[in-house]
Amino acid sequence: MKRPEQRVLIAGIGNVFRGDDAFGVEVIRQLLAQYAIPATVHIEDFGTRGYDLAYAISDAYEAVVLVDAVPLGDAPGTLYHLQLDTQGLGDEPSPASPDAHSLDPVSVLRLVRALGGAASLGSLQLVGCEPALLDCQDGAMELSAPVAAAVPRAIGMVRSCLACQFAIHLQPQSSPRPGPIGAAT
Repeated sequence: MKRPEQRVLIAGIGNVFRGDDAFGVEVIRQLLAQYAIPATVHIEDFGTRGYDLAYAISDAYEAVVLVDAVPLGDAPGTLYHLQLDTQGLGDEPSPASPDAHSLDPVSVLRLVRALGGAASLGSLQLVGCEPALLDCQDGAMELSAPVAAAVPRAIGMVRSCLACQFAIHLQPQSSPRPGPIGAAT
Protein backbone atom coordinates (compact mmCIF):
# COMPACT_ATOMS: atom_id res chain seq x y z
CA MET A 1 0.00 0.00 0.00
CA LYS A 2 1.42 3.37 -1.02
CA ARG A 3 1.96 5.90 1.74
CA PRO A 4 0.02 9.17 1.28
CA GLU A 5 2.22 12.09 0.32
CA GLN A 6 3.15 14.22 3.28
CA ARG A 7 3.82 17.93 3.07
CA VAL A 8 7.06 19.01 4.75
CA LEU A 9 8.36 22.53 5.41
CA ILE A 10 12.11 23.13 5.72
CA ALA A 11 12.54 26.63 7.18
CA GLY A 12 15.83 28.51 7.38
CA ILE A 13 16.08 31.05 10.18
CA GLY A 14 18.73 33.72 10.63
CA ASN A 15 20.04 37.19 10.08
CA VAL A 16 22.77 37.52 7.42
CA PHE A 17 24.15 40.61 9.17
CA ARG A 18 24.93 38.73 12.40
CA GLY A 19 27.72 36.28 11.61
CA ASP A 20 26.83 32.67 12.35
CA ASP A 21 23.18 33.58 12.88
CA ALA A 22 22.97 33.19 9.08
CA PHE A 23 23.58 29.41 9.34
CA GLY A 24 19.95 28.49 8.55
CA VAL A 25 19.82 30.95 5.67
CA GLU A 26 22.98 29.46 4.11
CA VAL A 27 21.77 25.86 4.48
CA ILE A 28 18.55 26.78 2.66
CA ARG A 29 20.41 28.70 -0.05
CA GLN A 30 22.62 25.70 -0.79
CA LEU A 31 19.73 23.19 -0.67
CA LEU A 32 17.79 25.22 -3.23
CA ALA A 33 20.86 25.70 -5.44
CA GLN A 34 22.01 22.07 -5.42
CA TYR A 35 18.92 19.84 -5.21
CA ALA A 36 15.70 19.24 -7.11
CA ILE A 37 12.89 19.86 -4.63
CA PRO A 38 9.74 17.70 -4.93
CA ALA A 39 6.32 19.36 -4.81
CA THR A 40 5.60 17.89 -1.36
CA VAL A 41 8.54 19.79 0.19
CA HIS A 42 8.55 23.55 0.67
CA ILE A 43 12.01 24.96 1.41
CA GLU A 44 12.25 28.64 2.28
CA ASP A 45 14.64 31.14 3.84
CA PHE A 46 12.50 32.96 6.40
CA GLY A 47 15.41 35.06 7.65
CA THR A 48 13.96 37.16 10.46
CA ARG A 49 10.32 37.09 9.28
CA GLY A 50 8.66 35.53 12.33
CA TYR A 51 5.07 36.22 11.32
CA ASP A 52 5.60 34.68 7.87
CA LEU A 53 7.14 31.59 9.45
CA ALA A 54 4.28 31.25 11.96
CA TYR A 55 1.68 31.41 9.19
CA ALA A 56 3.66 28.94 7.06
CA ILE A 57 3.91 26.46 9.95
CA SER A 58 0.15 26.83 10.49
CA ASP A 59 -0.50 25.80 6.88
CA ALA A 60 -1.15 22.09 7.64
CA TYR A 61 2.32 20.64 7.17
CA GLU A 62 2.77 17.13 8.53
CA ALA A 63 6.30 18.05 9.53
CA VAL A 64 8.42 21.16 9.93
CA VAL A 65 12.21 21.20 10.13
CA LEU A 66 13.68 24.47 11.39
CA VAL A 67 17.33 25.17 10.51
CA ASP A 68 19.02 27.69 12.79
CA ALA A 69 22.09 28.62 14.81
CA VAL A 70 21.59 27.22 18.31
CA PRO A 71 23.94 28.25 21.13
CA LEU A 72 23.94 25.28 23.54
CA GLY A 73 27.53 25.58 24.75
CA ASP A 74 29.34 22.97 22.65
CA ALA A 75 32.23 23.56 20.27
CA PRO A 76 31.44 25.87 17.32
CA GLY A 77 30.25 23.86 14.34
CA THR A 78 28.62 21.13 16.47
CA LEU A 79 25.38 20.02 14.83
CA TYR A 80 22.17 19.11 16.63
CA HIS A 81 19.05 17.30 15.46
CA LEU A 82 16.30 17.86 18.01
CA GLN A 83 12.64 16.86 18.17
CA LEU A 84 10.75 19.88 19.55
CA ASP A 85 7.64 19.76 21.72
CA THR A 86 5.03 22.40 20.88
CA GLN A 87 2.98 21.44 23.93
CA GLY A 88 5.74 22.58 26.30
CA LEU A 89 5.60 26.21 25.19
CA GLY A 90 3.23 27.41 27.88
CA ASP A 91 0.46 29.89 27.27
CA GLU A 92 2.56 33.03 27.44
CA PRO A 93 1.63 35.41 24.63
CA SER A 94 3.99 36.30 21.84
CA PRO A 95 5.28 39.86 21.84
CA ALA A 96 2.78 42.27 20.27
CA SER A 97 5.52 43.71 18.08
CA PRO A 98 8.34 41.26 17.28
CA ASP A 99 11.90 42.45 16.84
CA ALA A 100 12.39 43.09 13.13
CA HIS A 101 16.09 42.16 13.32
CA SER A 102 15.79 38.73 14.89
CA LEU A 103 13.51 35.73 14.96
CA ASP A 104 12.83 33.96 18.23
CA PRO A 105 11.58 30.43 17.38
CA VAL A 106 9.80 30.07 20.75
CA SER A 107 7.77 33.24 20.10
CA VAL A 108 6.99 32.00 16.59
CA LEU A 109 5.78 28.66 17.93
CA ARG A 110 3.62 30.43 20.50
CA LEU A 111 2.07 32.43 17.66
CA VAL A 112 1.50 29.18 15.75
CA ARG A 113 -0.32 27.83 18.79
CA ALA A 114 -2.41 31.02 19.05
CA LEU A 115 -3.32 30.63 15.36
CA GLY A 116 -4.45 27.06 16.03
CA GLY A 117 -1.75 25.55 13.83
CA ALA A 118 0.04 23.53 16.51
CA ALA A 119 -2.85 21.06 16.75
CA SER A 120 -2.36 19.90 13.14
CA LEU A 121 1.44 19.77 13.28
CA GLY A 122 2.70 16.20 13.26
CA SER A 123 6.41 16.69 13.78
CA LEU A 124 8.57 19.69 14.63
CA GLN A 125 12.31 19.27 14.39
CA LEU A 126 15.37 21.47 14.57
CA VAL A 127 18.65 21.06 12.74
CA GLY A 128 20.91 23.44 14.59
CA CYS A 129 24.54 24.45 14.65
CA GLU A 130 26.60 25.77 17.53
CA PRO A 131 27.74 29.27 16.51
CA ALA A 132 31.17 30.80 17.04
CA LEU A 133 30.17 34.39 16.17
CA LEU A 134 26.67 35.43 17.19
CA ASP A 135 25.26 38.87 17.93
CA CYS A 136 28.05 40.57 16.03
CA GLN A 137 27.81 44.28 16.69
CA ASP A 138 29.88 45.09 13.58
CA GLY A 139 27.50 43.37 11.17
CA ALA A 140 29.64 40.36 10.18
CA MET A 141 28.26 39.07 6.88
CA GLU A 142 29.96 35.70 6.72
CA LEU A 143 29.92 32.49 8.67
CA SER A 144 32.86 31.55 10.87
CA ALA A 145 35.08 28.73 9.56
CA PRO A 146 33.65 25.97 11.82
CA VAL A 147 30.05 26.91 11.05
CA ALA A 148 30.70 27.20 7.30
CA ALA A 149 32.29 23.73 7.42
CA ALA A 150 29.15 22.39 9.14
CA VAL A 151 26.78 23.54 6.36
CA PRO A 152 27.30 20.49 4.06
CA ARG A 153 26.87 18.14 7.04
CA ALA A 154 23.65 19.96 8.02
CA ILE A 155 22.36 19.54 4.46
CA GLY A 156 23.10 15.83 4.85
CA MET A 157 21.10 15.79 8.10
CA VAL A 158 18.11 17.46 6.44
CA ARG A 159 18.27 15.05 3.49
CA SER A 160 18.58 12.06 5.83
CA CYS A 161 15.62 13.26 7.90
CA LEU A 162 13.47 13.55 4.77
CA ALA A 163 14.58 10.16 3.46
CA CYS A 164 14.24 8.20 6.72
CA GLN A 165 11.02 9.72 8.04
CA PHE A 166 9.10 10.52 4.87
CA ALA A 167 10.75 8.50 2.07
CA ILE A 168 11.46 11.82 0.31
CA HIS A 169 14.78 11.86 -1.52
CA LEU A 170 16.34 15.13 -2.66
CA GLN A 171 18.25 14.41 -5.85
CA PRO A 172 21.16 16.59 -6.98
CA GLN A 173 20.29 18.90 -9.84
CA SER A 174 21.92 18.11 -13.16
CA SER A 175 23.21 21.68 -13.29
CA PRO A 176 23.20 23.56 -9.97
CA ARG A 177 21.46 26.92 -9.91
CA PRO A 178 23.76 29.86 -9.21
CA GLY A 179 23.73 31.43 -5.78
CA PRO A 180 23.34 35.14 -5.08
CA ILE A 181 25.60 37.59 -6.90
CA GLY A 182 29.05 37.51 -5.40
CA ALA A 183 28.44 34.24 -3.53
CA ALA A 184 31.00 31.50 -3.82
CA THR A 185 29.55 28.26 -5.16
